[in-house]
Amino acid sequence: MNTEWSGHHHDKDQLRAEIWSSLKQNNASIGDPFGHIPNFVGAEKAAELLTKLPIWKQAIAIKCNPDSPQIPVRLRALQDGKRLYMAVPRLTDRRCFVELTAEELHSRNIPLAEAAIAKTAVKCGRLVSFAEMQPIDLVIVGCVAVTRDGGRTGKGAGFADLELAMLAEFGLVKTDSPIVTTVHSLQIVADSRLPMQAHDWPLDWVVTPDEVIATNTIYPRPTGLNWDKLRAEQLANIPILRKLEAKFLDRKTNREGAKDAK
Repeated sequence: MNTEWSGHHHDKDQLRAEIWSSLKQNNASIGDPFGHIPNFVGAEKAAELLTKLPIWKQAIAIKCNPDSPQIPVRLRALQDGKRLYMAVPRLTDRRCFVELTAEELHSRNIPLAEAAIAKTAVKCGRLVSFAEMQPIDLVIVGCVAVTRDGGRTGKGAGFADLELAMLAEFGLVKTDSPIVTTVHSLQIVADSRLPMQAHDWPLDWVVTPDEVIATNTIYPRPTGLNWDKLRAEQLANIPILRKLEAKFLDRKTNREGAKDAK
């Protein structure tokens, strides 16, 4: 089936369709999974298992995706006193992250459970630029399919990889910042089904309602934005990318000018 984000990788498109169908046929999804990071039965339990891990307990600042299956993760982050960063859906603002803390929400009488919902978070959180953000101790990403060796794919839009690449450019995500997802067990596929590309960020942990998987991944992490691989529609639709591209081109021109001067 075709979705808004189809057409960039045939094998991944086919795999996503299989996962969405499997979730729906097994009554494991909440709402229509097709075309989305699918909400799944047991998302709260998976979030609970995640909070038992040392990487969660040690984290001060957490970055989490804005999708529905991670609402319980965002709620627990706020309840546990974490500083929560959530990407603005589709990265439509130049200040493309929202910052939320329980202290600030309590001071304005905003229930944490409401603030954990993406639409409310964008309204009540503080939009921040990269310069205003604290280093990220733990990253949670939404996935459609994952593997036990750290492979992952989202719905095909590439937002998670872009967000992480931009955060890496600004030194906010380190080489050892753990990357985690919460998914249903039906979303786990054989390692061979999910080839990783150079711009894909691998997972360190996969958490389902029933188990915690340390991937011990050997996939390399990108070090930042790969300008050669950015799609035209990404540059057209994401304002912060155009701003960063202009800076990148300026630096490139200056470097080439310095070479010519020699």
